[in-house]
Amino acid sequence: MGLLIPGEHVPEPRQGNPGDETRTRSSVITARAAASFDPVGRSVATARAFVRDTLQGWGYADVVDDAVVLTSELVTNAVVHAGTKADVLCLRSDDGVRVEVADRYPEREVPLLGSPADVAGPDRENGRGLLLCAALASRWGVEYTPTRKNVWFQLDLPNRPVGTRSAGPALPTALLPVTDGRVRVAVVQIDRTGAVRAWNEDAEELFGYPAEQVTGKALTDFAAWPHTPGTSTGIVEALQLSRWEGTYGIRGADGRVVPVYASHLRVRDTEGEPSTVCLLVRDDERAVLQTPVRQPATDPVALGESRNVDPFEVFIGSPAPDDLDGLLQRTVERARDMLDGDSAFLLLATDDETELEVRATTGLPSARQRFARVPVEAGTGRYGSARMPAVHEDLAAVPGAVPLLESTGMRSVVTVPLKVEGRLTGSLGVAAESPGRYSNEEALRLQFAADRIALAVESARLGELERLRRGSLSFLVEASDLLAGTLDRDQTLALMAQMTVPTLATWCAVYTIADQASDPYLSYVLHEDEERIDGLKALLSRINPPEPVPTPGARVWSAPGEAAHQAALRVSMRDLGRSGSPHTGGGLGTTLSTAATVGGETVVLPLVARNRVIGMLTLGKPSDDHFRQEILELAEDLSRRAALALDNARLYSERMAISRSLQRSLLPPGLPQIPGVEVEVIYRAAGEGNEVGGDFYDLFPIRDGAYGFAIGDVCGTGPEAAAVTGLARHALRLLAREGFGGPAVLERLNAAILDEGARSRFLTLLYGELWPQEDGSAILKIVCAGHPLPLRLRQDGSVEPAADPQPLLGVMEDLELYEQTITLDPGDVLLCVTDGITERREGTRMLGDDGLTDVLASCTGLTAGAVAARVLRAVERFAAEPASDDMAILSMRIPEQAKR
Repeated sequence: MGLLIPGEHVPEPRQGNPGDETRTRSSVITARAAASFDPVGRSVATARAFVRDTLQGWGYADVVDDAVVLTSELVTNAVVHAGTKADVLCLRSDDGVRVEVADRYPEREVPLLGSPADVAGPDRENGRGLLLCAALASRWGVEYTPTRKNVWFQLDLPNRPVGTRSAGPALPTALLPVTDGRVRVAVVQIDRTGAVRAWNEDAEELFGYPAEQVTGKALTDFAAWPHTPGTSTGIVEALQLSRWEGTYGIRGADGRVVPVYASHLRVRDTEGEPSTVCLLVRDDERAVLQTPVRQPATDPVALGESRNVDPFEVFIGSPAPDDLDGLLQRTVERARDMLDGDSAFLLLATDDETELEVRATTGLPSARQRFARVPVEAGTGRYGSARMPAVHEDLAAVPGAVPLLESTGMRSVVTVPLKVEGRLTGSLGVAAESPGRYSNEEALRLQFAADRIALAVESARLGELERLRRGSLSFLVEASDLLAGTLDRDQTLALMAQMTVPTLATWCAVYTIADQASDPYLSYVLHEDEERIDGLKALLSRINPPEPVPTPGARVWSAPGEAAHQAALRVSMRDLGRSGSPHTGGGLGTTLSTAATVGGETVVLPLVARNRVIGMLTLGKPSDDHFRQEILELAEDLSRRAALALDNARLYSERMAISRSLQRSLLPPGLPQIPGVEVEVIYRAAGEGNEVGGDFYDLFPIRDGAYGFAIGDVCGTGPEAAAVTGLARHALRLLAREGFGGPAVLERLNAAILDEGARSRFLTLLYGELWPQEDGSAILKIVCAGHPLPLRLRQDGSVEPAADPQPLLGVMEDLELYEQTITLDPGDVLLCVTDGITERREGTRMLGDDGLTDVLASCTGLTAGAVAARVLRAVERFAAEPASDDMAILSMRIPEQAKR
């Protein structure tokens, strides 16, 4: 956006303080950038971003922060208080930068020559821009025209020797940092994908990896990053920042983690490709790389003379904490010390500004109040709203005025709002144990401090919120993957609890509801301390479960805490009555431990799936703890996903049970004993049992001395295939016992299948009748209707088909089938299989009839059971992937000892 204008000169306006001597000089403007902003609240943030980006692009990082603060105040005066459009102009010169902010409301606050320099006060909502200009700028001024008012400020660059960024004092040798004999600086360059592209000799020496071993691998494979997901920057984010310094670990070749101090600098090569250069030293040698932090000035004169004094640092101290909780805790401690109070507290507003959440306290026995919420508007009048400063001289006279301080012994309190761009972002308070300690003067001092920190607190809060949201999204994605990975009900319940504890809560319990007429049932209990699970489960089993309300969102459930408190009281009283003194035996200790477990906030979230409440997810905190609203919102999202996964597991279990019952009904309950014949059957259904297979077998007595056997395969799976399977198996038994021969049985079965109409499926079927003979042999009559041919294994090891192929069933109306008669001699084997055996595939290879023949040829002398088992092993070893089709094997053998 900057425009270079070589040689342009602008006269220097007069000094901003009225009455000062006017000085002029010429500055060469080397670039300019201008933008206009509409009179809306969001324009202030946009103007800050414009100035920050412009100055950083010009390389003026030393003055960016001051320029942004001043621009923010001046643009706020224009677009919020004056209600006009703001024009911002940035001018770059060789010795600094000048920023001009113009609005269209010139009649506001025209200073008179010689008027006092106090142009604004800390207790005013507007006019602070000029006060800050006087405090921070090198020079500043106000220019007026009939239509415009233009406020400008000049920020000079610090005078530093060429090439010097910072310098420290000369130190005695004894005070210098201690290092090893040789300081090694590992230089690692990371490309845009996070992969290592350069690895110097010092890196090899420090971590034990040669360059060729790590080049091309992600740095995250070696880094041990110390952060909690969702609450801190990760290494992937750190590598994307323009500059970063900090500590982490590198896992060396020996498996140990080497703590290092790192300095990252993101650069761009001549082709425009970004990469990150990482300099790493051992953590105890961090002085080699660490950038010195600015220390707060302690001399009041120096504070008054220095134009770089940051009012925020004057209150908070330097270095300021880089995390929100640390910043808030430092704030309440400084506020308490500033007003010589006994306690202090800071609350942050919710997004809708209707409630305040306790985030930091000091001097209060109120760890129990962390994340508790109070309404912004507690009542009518000035003292009933957190949006206004308030002084309570004696809380005993106004009970409930400050809910946070109830039962704490505090008597007087002063509270002030934290505001950013006119929006309430929080509340800061200081309290004392004696009444009448604070007046409006202390309220003004505290308000001034609150105004100095409000922007930093809001910025840190938004940063934390963004990290939490990113962490929540990652958590929900992982939770969805885990829940989708199982259809087992018990495993789903366990996953729900394990994902909740300890990430969202200290303990949780899952109640399930079988149907609308059933009461909630306690199905799973988990606590982060395994030793407390039994006591917690016993407590929850004794009390009535929560009401299954379908209303979304978390609701507080007080029953566990009340029940635990009463139980602890009864046990204590009984123990005291028995011994006359307190006793901490096993019973009392367990009861008190359980009471502490559920002593905090307990919430219930409904598990709603398909418009029906199928259970409740109960989350709990230990003594006096509260849930954050962001955690409850995350738990609500999790409960919706978990409810659907739990209901899917229920439906899947019901379907599996139905399928297995139906599958069992399609197979014979047992095999009859045939005199003089060994029989073995192996059946393997494909899949996970959720589909009814189309393969079936049967072996049944027809009449004295005669037995029928069959093995078949219906096209497809599912209910339609099951209907044909059931029809075929029962029709075979009925027709055979009516005295029909094999061809007649199959012809009538074919007609019955065709009568099913659109539900009919074609069927391959091998049907036969067997008559054991007195000489130890057996006579078989076989009809093979489109089925894989049965194979006969003789004692000499030869294998041959035992029947000819004929048309399958369920396709043509007029079939002319015939039966073939064979005699099995002692030692012979008849093998019948379905096509799941012969069509077993591995890539383009298929076992086929020839492969099955080779397997059977190696089974000479084996029993019928051994033959079936060897065939199954050969099929399973043929391919690594699980079978995709049902498999059935029927093996019959005439034992040699049966020969008389």
